[in-house]
Amino acid sequence: MADKHLIILGIRGVPAAHGGFESFAERLVPWMVGCGWDVTVYCQGSETGQRFEDTWEGCRRIHIPIKRDGAVGTIEFDVKSAFDAVDKNAVILTLGYNTGFLSAMLRLRGCFNIINMDGIEWKREKYSLPQKIYLWLNEHIAALSGNKLVADHPEIARHHTRHAKPEKIAMIPYGSDRIAQADATQLDSFGIAPKRFMTVIARPEPENSLLEIVTAFSQKPRGIKLVVLGKYSREHAYQAKVLDAASDEVLFPGAIYDKAIVEALRLESLAYVHGHRVGGTNPSLVEALGAGNAVIAHDNKFNRWVAGDGALYFSDVASCAVAIERLIDSPDLQRELAQNSTRRWEENFTWPMILSDYENLILTSRENS
Repeated sequence: MADKHLIILGIRGVPAAHGGFESFAERLVPWMVGCGWDVTVYCQGSETGQRFEDTWEGCRRIHIPIKRDGAVGTIEFDVKSAFDAVDKNAVILTLGYNTGFLSAMLRLRGCFNIINMDGIEWKREKYSLPQKIYLWLNEHIAALSGNKLVADHPEIARHHTRHAKPEKIAMIPYGSDRIAQADATQLDSFGIAPKRFMTVIARPEPENSLLEIVTAFSQKPRGIKLVVLGKYSREHAYQAKVLDAASDEVLFPGAIYDKAIVEALRLESLAYVHGHRVGGTNPSLVEALGAGNAVIAHDNKFNRWVAGDGALYFSDVASCAVAIERLIDSPDLQRELAQNSTRRWEENFTWPMILSDYENLILTSRENS
């Protein structure tokens, strides 16, 4: 390969508008451009109804029109993008394995494809059995057909050694910014004061322990608030249970994407409560570490590695309630855990550290291909 050309697949585009992978790509693209790479990103949807190109932050964006909405439309976009992206002189970085069958096509056509394998998606409770089978198959196809695999957590890397050689797998976690200042007036609309609330930022799904957290917090008056971000509806059975379990000290302000508001909620919270039970390095937990939050997390191997020994852990409603009360009652513990979070973030999750690891992996893969 004479040129340093990187093609990014698997996301809806940049700048970020949807999720963790888009946010990651938004950081990676300028970094790789600054390192002398030509970067191409495929973007879902076209205002003109035709394939067209433009530029963003020094990268080439290719906009692909689709005819369908929802998950089917995303698969349509992935298929069109993959066939359009066939280039034996580029390194392809695919973010996610949900369309692993396309990775097999790229391999058969002689493309060099690095795949970020995300979490163990087929274990998530929200998916039906047919969806889990589809994801399970694509995980295995991607693991077999990718030239290199990226795992964002040691346990995810260990999981993939079941169907890929260890030397094929690189472990690079997710990163975040340091939040050292924020506009505390952003809290006024919620009726909360700095350090007088805890936050939860998660999709309202059983695997994220929202019911356990809200139930534990609501067992008795706490004298502080619990701010639960996410879209809740009583028409959804699980979400209705969470709403019914909440005391009047629990706030549900909805899904909030305004950066200034989210940063204020993170920086000024007494603690961040993280209930995720499935996945690798969760971006929300990493962002809490970057904000210097004291952390209360569900006790599992994923969260244990990310937050380390400097957090409180729970396994059920009772232990969650104990952790909440213990933290509220001890300002010294609050400060200790906050310092632990900042130290853990500095050692493992800064963006320059993460992006440099990706550039080194992509460069080495290019040179050895």
